[in-house]
Amino acid sequence: MSIEKVRAYLKELGQDQNIIEVEESSATVEAAAAAVGTEPARIAKTMAFMTSEGSILILAAGDVKVDNRKYKEEFHEKARMIPWDSVEEAIGHAPGGVCPYAVKEGVRVFLDESLRRFDVVYPAAGNDHSAVRQTIPDLEMTSKFLRWVDVCKLR
Repeated sequence: MSIEKVRAYLKELGQDQNIIEVEESSATVEAAAAAVGTEPARIAKTMAFMTSEGSILILAAGDVKVDNRKYKEEFHEKARMIPWDSVEEAIGHAPGGVCPYAVKEGVRVFLDESLRRFDVVYPAAGNDHSAVRQTIPDLEMTSKFLRWVDVCKLR
């Protein structure tokens, strides 16, 4: 049902026409890239962390990973990913479909600098068989992000 929440959320913002639904899984960066026909780096993976101030999401390019030192400098605490079996309760979307749209109240969203090198990226759309084609300005608007951060490094 999460994709329906995302569809309604994006429709309110005039962005629902960019949702892509696929038959094959889009739960991983590689699978999502194959499913939508793009390079893995353009998949805007959404990582869920627990901080002392609550749950956060960080969207980053598909070819990067979190740099623990940079994360600690930015958030002043150690990176703690939300356990797989607690993600849906904390964020509002199950693993494989986690995205910045229609999340639970209080979840803060950040965009990593690794995304800025692209004109178009593909975050998930609420389930593990979907994505949303978005320009960076559209992602900024629809994600209701707090700010850009630099917490990742190339793999």
